[in-house]
Amino acid sequence: MATFPSYPLVDKWRLSHDSWLLRFSLPSDRKYLGDDPTLPTCISVHHNSSLDDGELLKKSYSPISHPATLGSFDLLVKAYTPQPGGGVGDAICNTQPGQLLIGKLKSERLVHGSPIISKRWDHIGLVAGGTGVAPLVQIIRLVLDDPNDNTKVHLLSINRYEEDILMRDELDKIAKEYPDQFFVKYSLTGENVPKDWGGFTGRGSVSMARQALPPPSANNGQRTMIFVCGTDGFRDTWAGPVARAPPKADGSKGPKIQGPLLGLLKDTGYDASDVFKYCSRDEGGLYDYENVDPLDYFTMVFYSEINLFKHGDLPIETPIF
Repeated sequence: MATFPSYPLVDKWRLSHDSWLLRFSLPSDRKYLGDDPTLPTCISVHHNSSLDDGELLKKSYSPISHPATLGSFDLLVKAYTPQPGGGVGDAICNTQPGQLLIGKLKSERLVHGSPIISKRWDHIGLVAGGTGVAPLVQIIRLVLDDPNDNTKVHLLSINRYEEDILMRDELDKIAKEYPDQFFVKYSLTGENVPKDWGGFTGRGSVSMARQALPPPSANNGQRTMIFVCGTDGFRDTWAGPVARAPPKADGSKGPKIQGPLLGLLKDTGYDASDVFKYCSRDEGGLYDYENVDPLDYFTMVFYSEINLFKHGDLPIETPIF
């Protein structure tokens, strides 16, 4: 059985009634969590469930710390009540200083064919539902930390109540430090929104997208990329569901792929090449995409809640990864 690195918990801070920021130290033989400090990182956390006869559960998390952080990394995790087949987030949040997190560094996540983020687009839009903000914070840090990167970053953070807005103080601080490069807006979806609330309300709309996000690439001749991360339902509302390629040769499930662009972003005028959908669930935990053999490109079948597509019916620009 393979063994994976362990990461001792250094400290933890409660961010909301059910969310924590946790800092883990790296093994002595690693300077950074990832192999390249200029690229986003992701770690697959392994946990033996007490509800599933010790079954090994895995869930992937993107740190909110900069990939070039020396000797440690920070995770933003939500602690749901453990259910059969789940409970990784709850286990992480109940970890105490000195106890170990077991995990495996994930391979680089390709965004339309490349893992590079810095200096790749003129505008980046980030649409976050709850703790879906976690992997997007890493993108913010990568761009703003590079003095040669002039990319403008727009974050739309959508939460149920004002007290649920995670990392709000940090995000507002960054916006003040980079007033010409980083812009953040918030929306609340819960009932009884305060009368003095100055942000948006609702899960999203075309009007909200146009006000909070940079325009589609085709509208201004500049390169725009929109990243969407949240629960499956949140992601589907904004950009449509992800899809799955045909089964592998051994009969196992095919890799998850981007699928066609649907939802609010399509209605706003974005092209599939303007959007990257994280395959995510609660807690910012990511179920990662896999590389797809280009030879399978023309045989993939995409399923959505609305339509059934054969890949040949879609524009050639439809991203695989």
